[in-house]
Amino acid sequence: MPSETELLKDIPDYALTPLRQTAFRPGGDVGLEIVELMGLRLHNLHRDVIAAKVVDAVMSQQKLLVVNANAHMMVLAQQLPWICGLFRSADIAFCDGAGVQLATRLLKGRGIHRTTPPEWIGTALQSLGADASIFWLGGEAAVAEAAARRFEALYGVRTAGVQHGFFETAPGSSDTLAVVNRINAAGPSILLINMGMPLQERWLWENWERLPNCVAITAGALVDHAAGRVKRPPRWVANLGVEWLIRLLHEPRRLWRRYLLGLPVFGFYVLRYALLSEPDTARTGGRR
Repeated sequence: MPSETELLKDIPDYALTPLRQTAFRPGGDVGLEIVELMGLRLHNLHRDVIAAKVVDAVMSQQKLLVVNANAHMMVLAQQLPWICGLFRSADIAFCDGAGVQLATRLLKGRGIHRTTPPEWIGTALQSLGADASIFWLGGEAAVAEAAARRFEALYGVRTAGVQHGFFETAPGSSDTLAVVNRINAAGPSILLINMGMPLQERWLWENWERLPNCVAITAGALVDHAAGRVKRPPRWVANLGVEWLIRLLHEPRRLWRRYLLGLPVFGFYVLRYALLSEPDTARTGGRR
């Protein structure tokens, strides 16, 4: 099995790099085009627009909930009804996977923007600089610490706190209460939750109301990108829809069930919706 280094040899790290080729305008009033897909409410937003909305929320000290959906999340949503509730309450819920993008074309007859946190976080943080204070929640302690130091060096942001993800996450547990208290005491402007699906989403669903005014982002493996442990391949790899294969080759023990078993299950659900569901009309509106 090829190692990560062999797979990504001589490929620059495309994660975390601020975009310069497109207009980036914080403060723009861009409506949220809503796409109802397989029970989840998604927002059709370009990655630059997501970055701009994050910047606006930080500068105005607003509370903002940002989540994302890939094929794995779509499958989980068919089995865990609370996920649909989380996505309906989210301020930004974006497509993060070629499978979801394909399902949108098949079920809605139209496309949807696709992105992932490492593709736009650098744009937002470069604009914010020292105005951003980040609390890192999840991952191994050493990796999260390395990620925090690297973001400080890359973007000039401040670190509000670091908390590994190996604690009792049950609602009301002493560990969870202590973590919530730490976050509130630190008062970050951005909370990056890197605990993996669906644990990070469940933790937010159960604790959102107790968190301070901040931008909370379910960031998944962003902590590994930020620490320099994982590099993203060029955008064209994702555009071909094969980035999942790179991840599978890199972490076969952890991801084989998600991709080798999960993708056929996702295909089954898409087919079921295609046969039984009426297409929804995309619309533009507010948060709810």
